[in-house]
Amino acid sequence: MSRPIARVLLDSPVPQLDRLFDYAIPDELLDDAVPGVRVRVPLRSAGRVLDGYLVERDTEHDDSRTLAELDAVVSRARVLPERLCALARRVADRAAGSASDVLRLIVPKRQVRVEKAWLAAGAERPGAAPSGYDAPPAVSETIATYTGLAEVLADGARAAVEAIPRLAADGLPEWTRLLAAAAAHTLAGGASAILVVPDYRDLDLLLSALDGLAPGAPIARLDTRQTNPDRYRAYLRTLEDAPCIVVGNRSAVYAPVRAGLVAIWDDGDSLLAEQLAPGAHPRDVALLRQEQEGSALLFTGHTRTTDVERLVETGWIRPIAAAKRHLPRVVLDSTQDLARRGQRLPSRAFLTAREAAATGPVLLQVARPGFSPTLVCASCRAPARCRACGGPLGAAHRGATPVCAWCGRDARLWACGSCGGETVRLAASGSERTAEELGRAFPGIRVIVADGTHPVDRVEARPALVVATRGAEPLAEGGYRAVVLLDGSRMLQAPELRIGESCLRWWSNAAALAAPGAPIHLVGVDGAVARSLATWSQASYARAELAERAPLRMPPSVRVAQLEGTGAGVRRALDDIAALQLPPDAVLGPVPIEGDDDGRERALVRFPYAEGARVAGVLRAAVVAEAMGRRRGRGRSPRTTLSVRLDITEPDL
Repeated sequence: MSRPIARVLLDSPVPQLDRLFDYAIPDELLDDAVPGVRVRVPLRSAGRVLDGYLVERDTEHDDSRTLAELDAVVSRARVLPERLCALARRVADRAAGSASDVLRLIVPKRQVRVEKAWLAAGAERPGAAPSGYDAPPAVSETIATYTGLAEVLADGARAAVEAIPRLAADGLPEWTRLLAAAAAHTLAGGASAILVVPDYRDLDLLLSALDGLAPGAPIARLDTRQTNPDRYRAYLRTLEDAPCIVVGNRSAVYAPVRAGLVAIWDDGDSLLAEQLAPGAHPRDVALLRQEQEGSALLFTGHTRTTDVERLVETGWIRPIAAAKRHLPRVVLDSTQDLARRGQRLPSRAFLTAREAAATGPVLLQVARPGFSPTLVCASCRAPARCRACGGPLGAAHRGATPVCAWCGRDARLWACGSCGGETVRLAASGSERTAEELGRAFPGIRVIVADGTHPVDRVEARPALVVATRGAEPLAEGGYRAVVLLDGSRMLQAPELRIGESCLRWWSNAAALAAPGAPIHLVGVDGAVARSLATWSQASYARAELAERAPLRMPPSVRVAQLEGTGAGVRRALDDIAALQLPPDAVLGPVPIEGDDDGRERALVRFPYAEGARVAGVLRAAVVAEAMGRRRGRGRSPRTTLSVRLDITEPDL
């Protein structure tokens, strides 16, 4: 006798449950238990009920096997289409993680009223639905400004597009029109488009561009700032057959539409790095999705990351630039000039800012927010540290009591640990201190501070000095009359592998906000990164960086996995890795984790991309084995569990 069975993916972070479980379907649930719905199932070993997704439905002809039955079908809404389930599985396998962790990033929590209204409206319609959308002529004109872009969109190919560094006639950055035009072109062809941007400011700008280039187009916004009902309503819209434009942050790359285009803006932005398990970057997800669906894929930016450059060099991605090159006017104020004059703002940049501020806004980019984020001993110049936690002390304003940046404690009775001095002096200038100094140097001109504490979206086209931290620069009406990039040498001193890439990206994005022909001063920086900005050859810088990292086997020339856990657990995983016969220098460590009182250790594994599937499989098996061993009594603390994270870009031993 045959019986229907359901294969269910449990919504659980436990690694050993990351597989499909078979359940019998009771007669009363036969009509509702279809692939894609949420279900509730019993878990015998735990004696409880878990939520999950019904992935497959099959018929078993041998009913001698004892199977538990589905407890309930939570809803008739098919929230997990097959294409999303397949993508989640591929992403999890590549990142040595769980498919349920991936789905948790995109499938919102159920909102009953929203779901009932969606089902009542008959949104679940089988078959394809035409878009019925006609793109305005400006779409074709915008696409034509980039050589080869039309062919990429038509062929479903992959491309790295260098956005034009300027503001368009409507006052929006040119990159927003690029993405909006590509999305409108795709929608007119009867397919959906997915546009991924780092933060809410980029999202708002892109939506404004879509209003102009894709008026009346159906748009689904997937944003962390949305309320739960709004986010669930937008997600349900992406399940419909009618194409739409999906706009959102990093998790939007998983949107379950039938995509004809996936485009990511500024993939080097740290806000796009996924912090939740399994930590797959949207760039990697987009590559997997393009391979699965055959959609067009665009990586756009003013600069190019070494990750994308590696794919360009292998021929996997084709480079695309504007048919007519636009070069910002960059002026380098060298470190020698600064040292000779003994001032933070060189004379040439000062005069430029004064002349430009008479006609409109001037942008000054600084490294850090606040007044003075760093203090030193007035006697010996040693960094001022908190007695309680060792964190750096800072000041909120001139004469303020020093406060620890880590624990927030006041340091009223501070004494230097090196010389015993009891007074501090300001050692660094944040955005607020810079604004105070400029207010004295430029009397009669208003000074605007734009940072995380003081967000500013736009400034008017009248005289002003805008002091902004990197990434927080507001748009200026008509563009900035001059741009001065301060603290460049301080930014480059950060102990990060990709700091050169990051600085070039920050400076390039700020330069793109300047008015046509406006001077852009880079203060206190020379070398390759400064020359790349001055000649606007960011791709060449990424190519040189990649060439330097390859002999050292540093990412992204190789993939890097990070293992953390007890010493015994890490070593067992490394023993399994040794069987793969990777290069002799593949394993770094293990070493104790600094500040960890439980004796946990960390190790890194460097491996070629061709070995990715084998390494990820071995590491995932090690995680499952460690979890199962703990369950049997080999270690009682939950912190003994082995954790694995792949594609680490900033190894820290």
